[in-house]
Amino acid sequence: MTGKSSYRYVEPSALARVKNLQVVARGVVEGFISGLHASPYKGFSVEFAEHREYTAGDDPRHLDYKMLARTERLYVKQYEEETNMRVQVLLDASGSMSYRHDAKISKLEYGCYLTAILAYLMTRQQDSVGLTAFDEAVRLDMPPRSSPRHFNEMMRQLEALKPGKVTRLSDVLHKLANRFKKRCLIVLISDLYDEVDPIIRALHHFRHRKHEVIVFHVLDRAEVEFPFDDLTVFEDLETDERLEVDPHYVRDEYKRLLAEFLSQFRMACTESGIDYVMTDTSVPYDFMLSRYLTKRNQL
Repeated sequence: MTGKSSYRYVEPSALARVKNLQVVARGVVEGFISGLHASPYKGFSVEFAEHREYTAGDDPRHLDYKMLARTERLYVKQYEEETNMRVQVLLDASGSMSYRHDAKISKLEYGCYLTAILAYLMTRQQDSVGLTAFDEAVRLDMPPRSSPRHFNEMMRQLEALKPGKVTRLSDVLHKLANRFKKRCLIVLISDLYDEVDPIIRALHHFRHRKHEVIVFHVLDRAEVEFPFDDLTVFEDLETDERLEVDPHYVRDEYKRLLAEFLSQFRMACTESGIDYVMTDTSVPYDFMLSRYLTKRNQL
């Protein structure tokens, strides 16, 4: 990968800390692949591998009639089963993702760093990685590729990415689930700020289409701990609505609703065979990813 240290979201120090993760990541990917492919060896799909002579019981649909015309012998086409993972990162770039309280980076920036390190690991092991960024509509769409040139272009696009406004999370996810025809690993990075049930139905849609799914639920630490004491004006970053609140009056109810919000996603994902990882922007993204991959590899 050329020029990786020159990109904003590719930190050499983080790459150094996760360099030993490649073996772990490979194991995780192979685990996902086993669910995506019937066989890791020969099949009748994807790229042509070789010919072999026809034997009784072979499917006649795979006969090579051009070879028959040239040699007057029956040959069957064999194909290599696709063994590398196709990964599509879905990055929420709506207005709420621009929030930061005392954190060094916003939720969107955290998502960009996470996207970059995932793309780096996947590309290094010859897996194809794509990127879709969205708010109420798709704003950036890169199909999966595995070349260093593709990785470099993805990094450039991440650096140019700005937060949008309104979230239409479930609508966008349903459209993407209908569009992705080939089975792949879907990695959703979002604060999931929208109606819970429609998002869960959209995640089910991906599973119905036989995709594997990982959800990285990213929040700011202040959204988790609610550390406010003085009378505070809260602004909706998507609608610009402003509301003055006494934190002491609403803290308990806020924390109750947040716990319920997180629990609904955690339970729904577990029931659907979706990996759910909740984190906040105070947790170093490479540490969070290392912890997740190591745990996933042990399952």
